[in-house]
Amino acid sequence: MNKKVAMAALIFLAPATSFADNVGGCGVGAKLFSGQSGMAPNIFAVITDGFLDMAISLRPFSITSGTSGCTPDGAIRSNLKPAMFIDLNKDRLARDMSIGSGETLDSLAHLIGVRETDRATFGRVMQANVFVIFGSGSSTDDNVIALKQVLRSDRELAQYAASI
Repeated sequence: MNKKVAMAALIFLAPATSFADNVGGCGVGAKLFSGQSGMAPNIFAVITDGFLDMAISLRPFSITSGTSGCTPDGAIRSNLKPAMFIDLNKDRLARDMSIGSGETLDSLAHLIGVRETDRATFGRVMQANVFVIFGSGSSTDDNVIALKQVLRSDRELAQYAASI
């Protein structure tokens, strides 16, 4: 019986940890094991979150109080997330920025917490600064730094620079 439980746990936990080098995301487990890398910390983070959710229904409290890194709208608040998103979506994001709209640009806006009322301004500012953010031969780190500077330079969007 114990082998069946262990196998079931591996089947359910493997997808949650197989693509992650570092513990990330949101939840108490992610906070407890933050900054650690490898499969073991990821598994322990997932187990911790699952146990706390089942045992004491902690997730609703931790989301509404902001202590888990999650938000009610589903966004994950972490400074690593925008960099990873940009790195994984660089070509599509640059294309969307060049036209000032699109699914990838909207996803970035959501990821850094841009309110719906500021999305049009965000699109216009990104379109006007696409070559600043995605200069020729720039690395992801350069892109993130440039994005942060572009946001800081705009009066309406400056508040979102801290989310990067």
